[in-house]
Amino acid sequence: MGRLDDKVAIITGGASGIGAGTTRRFVEEGARVLISDLDAEKGEALAAEMGDAAAFLQTDVSQEEQVAAMVAEATDRWGRLDCLFNNAGFGGALGPIAKTTVDDFDLTMDVLLKSVFLGLKHASPVMSAQGSGSIISNASVAGLRAGYGAHLYSVAKCAVIHLTKSVALELGEHNVRVNAICPGFVATPLATGRPSASEEQIQQIRDAEATNQLLGRVGEPADVANMALFLASDESQWITGQEFVVDGGMAAGRPWSMWPEFARMERPIRHHRPPGR
Repeated sequence: MGRLDDKVAIITGGASGIGAGTTRRFVEEGARVLISDLDAEKGEALAAEMGDAAAFLQTDVSQEEQVAAMVAEATDRWGRLDCLFNNAGFGGALGPIAKTTVDDFDLTMDVLLKSVFLGLKHASPVMSAQGSGSIISNASVAGLRAGYGAHLYSVAKCAVIHLTKSVALELGEHNVRVNAICPGFVATPLATGRPSASEEQIQQIRDAEATNQLLGRVGEPADVANMALFLASDESQWITGQEFVVDGGMAAGRPWSMWPEFARMERPIRHHRPPGR
């Protein structure tokens, strides 16, 4: 018996990276999944791999009519909606603030923040009417602490976390849960800066970043998928309005081996005490 038996989920950005890993995990646990993504080739291939348990819909999540159609597709096809995973994203605008254009700002916020707002807007009436549901949004440790991402990426992810908490207060009375996941460094094409990165390029990132990670490795899509599975399942039915950090300890600080030598000494540092003190 699966943890998501008879549940219907939508996963945006579901054709690759964390989205694809979550799609596979949800299907393994008995869910039916609508894969929403701009990449039709990857989305259709993944849906075919999943068989009757999944379908694909090409969607630009920054466009309201397409998000509304996405929710309608899932409910028309399977009769309900139990989970929406707002996962679609990209790196957004890069570089110094003085060189960031208004167009770059608008595009970044459209994809990283407006898409989450639209998902919440259109999924919430369906879930409220059925008296149950779980909405999960992918944020980031960059939304918790500055310095882990570019300016606008960090701002957008911070806003996703706060929007999660605010909407949870509204939807709780309808038994609809709203939570966010804050991943650290995860080995995906997005982490390489190349949407079509090869497995070899992703492996290079794994190897290069492993020593900077507290647990000795970077994150994998399955690590985030496991948290999404918990939040989509009935195991989390008394949890809402929270952000869950899945980062291998990244936000806690630097690995012990990278601390200054004096901080790792096994005995106290004894200072000379001046006479009379």
